[in-house]
Amino acid sequence: MDSIGNPNIRELLAEYSHKSWSKWMAYLLSKTLKNENGSVTIPAKLIEYWKTQMETEYKDLTDSERNSDRFEADMILKVLKGM
Repeated sequence: MDSIGNPNIRELLAEYSHKSWSKWMAYLLSKTLKNENGSVTIPAKLIEYWKTQMETEYKDLTDSERNSDRFEADMILKVLKGM
């Protein structure tokens, strides 16, 4: 049992994490350039954008970028409330 008393919380959060990661990977791969050998190339413009986001503190993100993180937080809360 976990610290908040629900034996399923770990699995519920792991399932959500996988779904979130899968969605991100589908998005990422949709933005890549497919190479003849089966590999992909991420456009430099996207790398720079994501690197900037990665290195920016949450408080300094744009409202739109914070809304994306808020959506993820809301989804985690939904999992926790559904237990």
